[in-house]
Amino acid sequence: MKTRSAALALTLSLALGLAVPAQARTADYPALQAEKLALQAKNPFMRLAIAEALEGIRQGHGGPFGCVVVKDGKVIAQGHNKVLKMRNPILHGEIDAIEASCRRLGTHDLSGCEIYTTGEPCPMCLAACLWAKISKVHYGCTIADNARIGFRDEAMDRLLGGRKGLAGYLVPKDRDACLSLFEFYLSLNPTRY
Repeated sequence: MKTRSAALALTLSLALGLAVPAQARTADYPALQAEKLALQAKNPFMRLAIAEALEGIRQGHGGPFGCVVVKDGKVIAQGHNKVLKMRNPILHGEIDAIEASCRRLGTHDLSGCEIYTTGEPCPMCLAACLWAKISKVHYGCTIADNARIGFRDEAMDRLLGGRKGLAGYLVPKDRDACLSLFEFYLSLNPTRY
């Protein structure tokens, strides 16, 4: 796992134009290419969500949460976590993308839109999706995965009664690609919030 995480961190550092650690060797190049391929999600909208999350990480905006809103097969808007940048605990990726979608479409009603997000929405973002009338939520990592990288969604979910009634609305998608994103995020020793 340590070698995989190091290779993944190096691959993503190169892809994002970040400084590459001195200990990185050219012998790692084949492993880097394999990691780059492993990072690729099968779904094109999830690939965009991952790219959006990586951009937010690169800029130091917040956690590894990127989001894309789609309607009729077309991207309406993208967003990522900006909690640290804006010093605002509610500026999650889904909130950012929903707000941008509403502005772009000129409405508060996002009926017919679907959302693709790298992590299963926290209770606040799930409620925002429901209020916005998002038709379906496709997510990569689970609430349990979010907890493994230091987020408290699981405890809030228990407090609010869980998600049993949401089968069919919350749809898992490309978890492995999103887990690679989360591993990269952890390798950066991020600020916990």
